[in-house]
Amino acid sequence: MSFLVEFSMFPTDKGESVSPYVSRIIKMIDESGIPYRLTPMGTVFETNTMEEALEIIHKAYKQLEPDCNRVYTVIKMDIRKNAQNRIEGKIKSVEEKLGKEVKK
Repeated sequence: MSFLVEFSMFPTDKGESVSPYVSRIIKMIDESGIPYRLTPMGTVFETNTMEEALEIIHKAYKQLEPDCNRVYTVIKMDIRKNAQNRIEGKIKSVEEKLGKEVKK
């Protein structure tokens, strides 16, 4: 089972640049050991269960909750049975169809 999650989470009460706050979340995800990709507009990660996915979201919020009064979050999920490693696989599939060399 693959739970592919794309989300963004950031405080809205900390001014124009929120990268110090987003960095807290990315550090937590990195330390969790799950596969993830940081993008300019959010983060994609993959887990095997809904519970794991929601726990990452909860832990992300806990990174901001102590000193942020307002937090904005957008979450998208693509859940697929009998699949794994879709962070890499979905990109590889499209790039192969385009005849492009797959990036590592």
